[in-house]
Amino acid sequence: MGNTEYESARAAYGQLGIDTEAVISRLASIPISIHCWQGDDVGGFERPSATLNGGGIQVTGNYPGKARNIAQLRADLEQVFALVPGPHRLNLHASYGEFGERFVDRDRIEPEHYAGWVEWAKRLGIGIDFNGTFFSHPLADSGYTLASKDEKVRSFWIEHAKRCRRISAWIGEQLGTPCILNTWVPDGAKDLTVDRIGYRRILKESLDEIFSVSYPAEHMRDAIETKLFGIGSESFVVGSHEFYMNYAARNEKMLCIDLGHFHVEEDIADKLSSILLFQDEVLLHVSRPVHWDSDHVVLFSDKVRSVAEELVRSGRLESCHIGLDYFDGSINRIGAWATGARSMRKALLFALLQPHGQLVALEAQGNGYAKMGLLEALHTMPFGAVWNRYCERFDAPDDLAIIESVADYEKNILKERA
Repeated sequence: MGNTEYESARAAYGQLGIDTEAVISRLASIPISIHCWQGDDVGGFERPSATLNGGGIQVTGNYPGKARNIAQLRADLEQVFALVPGPHRLNLHASYGEFGERFVDRDRIEPEHYAGWVEWAKRLGIGIDFNGTFFSHPLADSGYTLASKDEKVRSFWIEHAKRCRRISAWIGEQLGTPCILNTWVPDGAKDLTVDRIGYRRILKESLDEIFSVSYPAEHMRDAIETKLFGIGSESFVVGSHEFYMNYAARNEKMLCIDLGHFHVEEDIADKLSSILLFQDEVLLHVSRPVHWDSDHVVLFSDKVRSVAEELVRSGRLESCHIGLDYFDGSINRIGAWATGARSMRKALLFALLQPHGQLVALEAQGNGYAKMGLLEALHTMPFGAVWNRYCERFDAPDDLAIIESVADYEKNILKERA
């Protein structure tokens, strides 16, 4: 991109009192945690050719070229990192450990199984976030894990959760940046449930036991993730938004808000303004629901922009942790990965390029039309030129060049995996 186009955009935003260079620098300091599970359809590496479906998880599509081992997955991640401008983190599920030739069940995982990921992250200069894997396991077939009334089942998953916390603290200590541990369980029922409070009481007791050990905040932070419903839990989800919101507030845990875990008509940005008033930190899992929790590839959509705007307008952008959570096996996985991550960054840039002070002043003056008019005018500002300059800063392709980059990687790398 020539300097003329960017300088023109810089001048246009300057008239609104916005310094595009300062905005670009600020965005360049915000990491996004890119999820590992888009690369292999949430398969993991507990067993050869694993496919993790069930417990609210279902991946559609069989596009050629998915990663079939950790080396391939890391190579694909590095390609995605090269296509997405900005600093990165890795969002890792427990099922992606390096277990060698022997099977290691989830109540037996140790830090050593993730040492390779830590060394890889050190080489790239990135942090790692972690997730317990509470689905696609024989002891999750009943639909209940931490809320199970079967003591054997419940004890197994409590031990898994405890080990995930210990591993997360070790990862954070090794990398010198806190590892955000997200705990989501698929517990619930497809049809009518009578003893709702009983299951929720058990989940509370399980969480109390899991969190009974404290770890330094500079090593790890705990987040708990809410959900409205999912596959197999259409009528009842134990860990509802109300359950986890109250548990987080009472026990000083971070709330994880997944954009796909609510009704498509719900305003997630509106929820954030309430949550951020009472919580020091929040974890976001950014996905795109279509009719329900389908975890589609994130796009530069109204809902994503609205969430980014709320993070900026609340003044809490730097205290929020942004992760991605979507999986699509029906199209080129590298393109899906990169497009989703870039779309989240675009939304943040769009939000940072708004004259927040002017908009608040107009609102305070009761000048509703001028506020609306200014917000509309922002849609036709030369945003693309600033985005392209931001991509240049990280040697990342623009939105047209990335199509060719993805095609080249498929031709040279992915097709060899067939």
